[in-house]
Amino acid sequence: MNSTKGSSERFVFISAIFIAGLCSLIYELLISTTSSYFLGDSVKQFSLTIGIYMAAMGVGSFFSKYIHDNLLEWFIKTEVLLGLVGGMSVPFLYFAFDRFSIGTYQVAMLGLTFVVGMLTGLEVPILIRLMKEHYPLKANLANVLGLDYIGALAATLLFPFLLLPYLGTFRSSLFFGLINIGLGLFVYRFFTQQLSVKKKLWLEITTILCILFFILMGFFSGKLLQHWEDSFYKHQIIFSKQTPYQRLVVTKNQGDVRLYINRIIQFSARDEYRYHESLALVPLHLAENKKKILILGGGEGLLARELLKHPAVESIDIIDLDPEVFRLAKENPYIRELNQSALFHPKVKSVADDAMLFLQQSKEQYDIILADLPDPSNESLARLYSTAFFKIVRSRLAPKGVFATQASSTFHTPNSFWCIYESVKASGFENVYPYHSYVPSFGDWGFVIATPEPVQADIFKPEVSCRYLDEATVKKMFHFEKDIDNPGDLAINRIDRPVLLEYFLDDFNRLIKEKKH
Repeated sequence: MNSTKGSSERFVFISAIFIAGLCSLIYELLISTTSSYFLGDSVKQFSLTIGIYMAAMGVGSFFSKYIHDNLLEWFIKTEVLLGLVGGMSVPFLYFAFDRFSIGTYQVAMLGLTFVVGMLTGLEVPILIRLMKEHYPLKANLANVLGLDYIGALAATLLFPFLLLPYLGTFRSSLFFGLINIGLGLFVYRFFTQQLSVKKKLWLEITTILCILFFILMGFFSGKLLQHWEDSFYKHQIIFSKQTPYQRLVVTKNQGDVRLYINRIIQFSARDEYRYHESLALVPLHLAENKKKILILGGGEGLLARELLKHPAVESIDIIDLDPEVFRLAKENPYIRELNQSALFHPKVKSVADDAMLFLQQSKEQYDIILADLPDPSNESLARLYSTAFFKIVRSRLAPKGVFATQASSTFHTPNSFWCIYESVKASGFENVYPYHSYVPSFGDWGFVIATPEPVQADIFKPEVSCRYLDEATVKKMFHFEKDIDNPGDLAINRIDRPVLLEYFLDDFNRLIKEKKH
């Protein structure tokens, strides 16, 4: 073999190793992330994906020993098949979640992970054997495994910083499927002289058809996503964006504007005032001092709108993880009208930061702290309802301050609600008061107030204009009927043992099953 040809072949194989490692891990990240969006419990989904993927790689590596001849042909076939399966993984998961039960979806997702892992496990030994003409075994193993792992590192950097925010899971899946199949075509073209005429024809036609299929899928991806989203959301989608943190969707039906985060409704314009008056104005009334207020979450500006009604309020800091929520609140005409341009008010300061990290780093003391955070559907959110989090909140509260948090549905997720209540009590707050309000879009919704000193929480006299609250309504809010009262014997949600996530997902998955039947 002349040196020029040998160098070219080495370059092709080295490139193939890097790209194969990159694509394979991207598929793993896409499958686990998509399943986390659909089912929550990201630790469980990532753990299952990693475990099945690694085991399947072992199976693929084991079966590679039965491939004796035509290694180049087998490598090209493996790349094309891996690109087809991996590239279609996210579209398949969208379809499966829409059509299957949760249990069937989970089995299908694990089966898909197994196939991707097995094909990945098959390609690495084949590459090592193909490279034996160029390097001794010791160097060969080091080169192949080293480049494969570097490709995996590149995937972990590309995925959160570029792919997820700019392409989303669906288009990223198609894009890397196209790259994987393109790799197979590139290797085929380079080594075409080493293949028989029949094999050439079969491989070329198959590979080109797969590439055309993915290009077509990419072209229609917007319409496919629109179709799947329309099948989930009842009303017309007027805004949809995948951010690095979550998927934001805004729908509109005549005068009803709704915001969804990861498919969970955050508010409906028809009745959001019930929720936001309950979370803002009841604590505001109880607070002796009302000058300095901190909102954790609430980036859409609706809580701030209610608080700005009171003249004693001098400053409101809003801490929301996702800057896109602030941008939506400022730039979307429907939401800006709904929040009455609250984020442009001189008393309001918006900061894109993690609530827990902000509290840990801040030295400020607040008269009122309100937590309007998403439901605890994953580990990162469940920690924001832990005793550790509530203790940090307590340390940032003024001596006579008031803390209040949304606490999920008292009817649909009762164990979650009362777990949050018990966790606030266990964090050192001397006085904890649960209350609830009926919000038609959500159902019966729960809140928890905590104060260093005792207050008469159910006594309310409106100091600002209210559409929902009055003395009698607030009085009833602190009464719990027998079927939603505290069941007792609930575990405390701690940062190292997020039992709240288990309570929430059990109830949430039950609701999904009920909706599908």
